[in-house]
Amino acid sequence: CVRCDTSGGAGRAAAGKAHVTRARKLVVGCGPLAVSDRLRKVAHILAHPVGQLEQVEAGLLDQSWQATWIGGMLAGGAYTTSPAPFLRTSFHIDKPVARARLYATALGVYEAYLNGSAVSEDVFAPGWTDYDLRVQYQAYDVSAQLHQGENVLGAILGDGWYAGHVAWMERQRYGDRPRLLARLVITYDDGSSDVIVSGPDWAFNYGPILESDMIMGESYDARRELTGWNAPGYDAARWLPVEIFADPGITITAMRGPTVRRIMDIRPVAEPRELPEFPSSKWLFDMGQNMVGRLRIRVRGEAGSTITLRHAEMLNPDGTLYTANLRTAKQADHYTLKGEGEEIWEPYFTFHGFQYVELSGFQGTPTRDTVTGVVLHSTMAQTGAFSCSDARINQLQHNIEWGQRGNFVDVPTDCPQRNERLGWTGDAQVFIATAAFNFDVAGFFSKWIRDVEDAQSPAGAYPMVVPNPVVRRNQRTTGPAASTDGGPAWADAGVICPWTIYLCYGDKGMLAERYQSMQRYVDFLHTTSRDGIRCYADYDGWHGFGDWLALDGSSDRFGNTSKELLGTAFFAYSSNLLSQAAGVLGKHEDEARYRALFEDVRRAFQARFVTARGLIGGASQTSYVLALHFDLLPAELRPVALDELVRDIQRRDNHLATGFVGTPYISRVLSDNGRADVAYALLHQTTWPSWLYSVTQGATTIWERWDGWTHDRGFQDPSMNSFNHYAYGAIGAWLYAVVAGIDVDPQQPGYKRIVMRPQPGGGLSSASAELQGPYGTIRSAWKQHNGHFDWQITVPPNSTALVVVPVKDGALVYEGETPAAKADGVRVLQHEPDTASYEVQAGSYHFNVSSE
Repeated sequence: CVRCDTSGGAGRAAAGKAHVTRARKLVVGCGPLAVSDRLRKVAHILAHPVGQLEQVEAGLLDQSWQATWIGGMLAGGAYTTSPAPFLRTSFHIDKPVARARLYATALGVYEAYLNGSAVSEDVFAPGWTDYDLRVQYQAYDVSAQLHQGENVLGAILGDGWYAGHVAWMERQRYGDRPRLLARLVITYDDGSSDVIVSGPDWAFNYGPILESDMIMGESYDARRELTGWNAPGYDAARWLPVEIFADPGITITAMRGPTVRRIMDIRPVAEPRELPEFPSSKWLFDMGQNMVGRLRIRVRGEAGSTITLRHAEMLNPDGTLYTANLRTAKQADHYTLKGEGEEIWEPYFTFHGFQYVELSGFQGTPTRDTVTGVVLHSTMAQTGAFSCSDARINQLQHNIEWGQRGNFVDVPTDCPQRNERLGWTGDAQVFIATAAFNFDVAGFFSKWIRDVEDAQSPAGAYPMVVPNPVVRRNQRTTGPAASTDGGPAWADAGVICPWTIYLCYGDKGMLAERYQSMQRYVDFLHTTSRDGIRCYADYDGWHGFGDWLALDGSSDRFGNTSKELLGTAFFAYSSNLLSQAAGVLGKHEDEARYRALFEDVRRAFQARFVTARGLIGGASQTSYVLALHFDLLPAELRPVALDELVRDIQRRDNHLATGFVGTPYISRVLSDNGRADVAYALLHQTTWPSWLYSVTQGATTIWERWDGWTHDRGFQDPSMNSFNHYAYGAIGAWLYAVVAGIDVDPQQPGYKRIVMRPQPGGGLSSASAELQGPYGTIRSAWKQHNGHFDWQITVPPNSTALVVVPVKDGALVYEGETPAAKADGVRVLQHEPDTASYEVQAGSYHFNVSSE
């Protein structure tokens, strides 16, 4: 609970909210708030000791900026870049400062400085949004960086996503050059204030950053450094007046999610290997991990000599960099030395996906210390950990986590290396549940889900990528359907992702915020379907990507599952989720209406795709998986569908044939329907297609294709062959929920009530998981040996758990030395032949079962 003191500050009233993070995020209204230039509120956190205060500060209103967009003179072209502009202004302070706040944003990316130091550790601020509609701003407390006398505020601008290359398209997708908007508010001890804003009194110059592009790389000439440019005492007489830009007329909103930052450093695993070439050698570094970020280098050499760094994920058979899968992305950085002893450099406005680095132009012999890998991603606390007795599965979990790290760079991208790096909606929705186990992604997805709504078409469709640079906002009412409708499983992310975040974090406010958008989408499906069937064969619209990259069809990409079936299944699923969301929000008429729609589509699915015997048209693994997972079959036909699914898996010698759409659900469908043995057989499979195939080949992230590289064929088609692509890592949610036994209860989301139901199998002797949930730490750790099952769990304060203990042959369950039925905090629910279920209060417990 939060109490807000709204005293102080005159002006018109505005509704305000206080966001406070403690054991869980609380979002509560504070009533009318007086708003001036910005609003300072004092919140009494009742969970704290009485009298302890936490100050919360509101952001700027759009009309409060009173600043001008500014930038440099050069714009570059569709395929040519211009140098990064350096911007500065100086001002004097003649009395003590009480506090100071810098509000800044850019169309492009920026780094801000005050009196010679960066104002934050943020990278790529303000992040990527639909710049035709919205840009975020950041607010920094810079009180400690100001002093009496001369002060200098400055910024460097990069093209970023706004003016640089985006995906396979040419540069300048949103605008021709970057620009800055800034407002520094200084409050003095005597209560007076000054405001410094971006405007015509600023000056600019070009310096050492000759080129910077997110996809292509960066070129830096240290001889052109502007030493001291952002500090007092610098002579800027030869700098030029900034260019002034018209107000773009877009919404400027406070930063919603976490910023990208430098997260960790990685050293090469060994000394570099020489690649002899004329006239000078090249050197190959192995970072030991497929990572996303860039390199920091330490070099010495003659002024004017240039170091080149090329980045790749894999090596060719001859030991050189495999770059064919990068398509047109150069992933190359260039550093020209100034010749003044040891020089240390890290690029400013680019990032790469790589494990291997080729260094050329180095004078002498480099060592491991010459390069350091700097890992970049959105700042997300790691909340989950999973391990088991099989080292290969532990490596799989490692690969899943690093796939998430590498692709959560402000938006959830498909891949971080080639000329794509887009926020594919289908990839995001299949992985979001796993993502929420590994890291705290509440803020990350809160921002991106708003981006999804921003990208929604006037008709209600969601696109395939968000933000959507493929089709600019003013073009979305015309053009091919693919530009506005992402198709089955991709567009449905607009419903699936908000619902999943609600389940994982219990954030009903976010669900309410997105509800109308979700509703518009399902209504769009309803009006564009025919007799409940989405993507009818002769329907003049976009039929989607199918079961992308499945291996069961004549096409190597779309798979064998009918697009009509996929579309109708997801139409039903989104309708069902929307009905549940309406119920959560108390919209009971909507709940009934969309439940009825789900039933209608369910009947249409059965009539068109299911035979009287329970066989499904196409008979693909994915078709059976979706029918079972989305509850599209009558009860009497579910066993038939399950048997057909198992039969196909076993016919393929316990191999998957699913693509992006079916893979996330297949293991859960099997274990939820009594065939965990088959799910474990898939998990332990080591020949492709399987999760462990890439692990046995030394992978450190998840591959885009099951057969990205094989011994007999080598590399897959380089046009679509990423080695850091998290979608197939969706198995991670099953590892936590079914192997370790930590899952959400949809009736009490956000782990208010935890479902703890491990299903040991697959020859594993132990498994454990830990999750920092909204209420505290959840733990589950089991081991089994010679018929004895030992399980230790922790249920955090203010939570309860449904605990389902696996038992055999009527064995007794103990909690410590006490029969579980008599243990404190434990209430018996039911006993079944293979399980015993209990309701458990907060605390730590030690359950054990012995067949002896």
